[in-house]
Amino acid sequence: MTTQQRRGLVTFLLDEYQTSIRRACKVIPFRRETWYRKAKGRDDSALRRRIKEIAASRVRYGIWRIVTLLRREGWRDNHKRIYRIYCEEGLNLRTKRPRRRKASAHRQNHTPASSIDECWSMDFVADQLFDGRKFRALTVVDNYSRQCPVIYVAPSIKGGDVVNTLAQLSRRPERIKVDNGSEFISKALDKWAYENNITLDFSRPGKPTDNAFIESFNGSLRDECLNTNWFLSLEDAREKIESWRRDYNNFRPHSSLGGIPPNELCQLDSKTG
Repeated sequence: MTTQQRRGLVTFLLDEYQTSIRRACKVIPFRRETWYRKAKGRDDSALRRRIKEIAASRVRYGIWRIVTLLRREGWRDNHKRIYRIYCEEGLNLRTKRPRRRKASAHRQNHTPASSIDECWSMDFVADQLFDGRKFRALTVVDNYSRQCPVIYVAPSIKGGDVVNTLAQLSRRPERIKVDNGSEFISKALDKWAYENNITLDFSRPGKPTDNAFIESFNGSLRDECLNTNWFLSLEDAREKIESWRRDYNNFRPHSSLGGIPPNELCQLDSKTG
């Protein structure tokens, strides 16, 4: 327990039980010399408040993303100070995920995308409303910028729905990486891709790592949105997922992009392109 936490407990005993400082310090225990000693150093209250605000609004953000956001807001505090406050407030996330084992064989991948709209990835995520009714979400990600142009949410999604969703976008990729789901091997999607000169790149059955970008994106969507919200209706789910998508594109730091969000990378790319 930290000194600040012990001091808080002593204060609680003094306020609630009207006991003496000597008795309260003995119960905790807490040295009376420390109690009477004035805290030295700078005031962290503003920084502490901002860290708690970020953690409350983005409950799945860890210390690295919080440090990045603070840097972008103009805070110049050392990352060790930020981490100390982060831990003192009990904000450190304890959820640990098992490490993936290294595959014994590797797929010969295409050359990584080097420009926007060179290659997209698509997949589905399933979830349910508060009353148990299920829905699906079609997720689309640009492999170069990590930008998400659309997330389509519906009770069920067929090949025609995939085509309609893609057709409404103002952009077209050169190639789309998909798995072998029935919606992606449909005649409707095959016809649309052919007419728009788009290559459908199918992953190997049972090999989700062949489409790692969308798997990572879907994990973030589930971790930061689906698992942290109650969806009262399908429309409520659409609004909250769309709000998360906009935040992901415009605000959320991305480690593989050097800590900037996807839309910022697109803006930088358009200026230098």
